[in-house]
Amino acid sequence: MSGSHMRPAAHSLVPADTTEDVRTRGAGVSRQVAVLPVGSFEQHGPFLPLATDTLVACAIARELAAAHPVHLLPPVTISCSHEHAAWPGTVSISSVTLHAVIRDIAASLRRSGVDALVLVNGHGGNYVLGNVVQESSARGERMALFPAPEDWEAARVRAGVETSLLTDMHAGEIETSILLHAHPELIRPGYETSDFVADDRRHLLTLGMSAYTDSGVIGRPSLGSAEKGERLLASLADSFGAYVSLLTSADDSIADTDDA
Repeated sequence: MSGSHMRPAAHSLVPADTTEDVRTRGAGVSRQVAVLPVGSFEQHGPFLPLATDTLVACAIARELAAAHPVHLLPPVTISCSHEHAAWPGTVSISSVTLHAVIRDIAASLRRSGVDALVLVNGHGGNYVLGNVVQESSARGERMALFPAPEDWEAARVRAGVETSLLTDMHAGEIETSILLHAHPELIRPGYETSDFVADDRRHLLTLGMSAYTDSGVIGRPSLGSAEKGERLLASLADSFGAYVSLLTSADDSIADTDDA
C-alpha cells in the first residue's frame, strides 16, 4: 500500500508540530485558533475500542486542521463516562475536573498568544463542555463547542447515514463509519450483527446505559461504511468554516465583558 493511501495509525493522535510550525502558522492569521479534541475511555460494545470517542474526536480535529489554519492539540482522553460504569474498562473523571482542565488549557493558550479555543467533543455525555463554553464566552473569552447537533445532522444527510441522530446514540452507524474510514485496523468482528434500538431513554441519567442495552450498543452499526465516514468528516470540515470566521472576527464585541 502506498504511503498516500495509508490510514493514520493510532499514535498519530499526538500532533507532530514543532514550536516553529506553530509560530509560522500563527504569523499568517489575524487570530490563532486552537482545536482541542475531547474524547472518553468507555465501552463501545464488543467491536469498537474503549478509546472510540477519542479516536472520533481526533479524526474530526485532524480534518479541521487539514482544511483550516488552526493549532491542533493532543486529546483529552478520559472524561465523563459515568453512564457506562457497568462495563469493564470504562474510566471517568468528574465534571468538575473536566471543567477545570479545559479552563486551565484555555488560560495557558491565551498566555502563549492563542486566544481562541474550539472544543471538538466526541462524547455526548460531556454535558459540562457546554457550560465551560457559555461561562468562558460570558467572560469575554473566545471559545466554541464543535460539532453542534446541526453540524452532525448536515453531515448525516450529506454522508447518506440512514440512522437518525436519536437512534444513532452509541457505537452505531456514525461512529462505526468514522472508524472504518480512519482506523479500520481497530474494529473487531461483530458490528455487522450488533444493531440494537432503544429510542426512549428518558431515565438514562438516573439508570445509566445498562438499563437500555445489554451489549452496550444503541444504534445500527451494521449500516456503517468507510465511505460514509469519509463524507461525514468532509462535511464537518466544511461546517467548521463558520466557527473560524466567528472566532477570528475583528469585531471586538465578541470579547466584551459585563463588569456590572
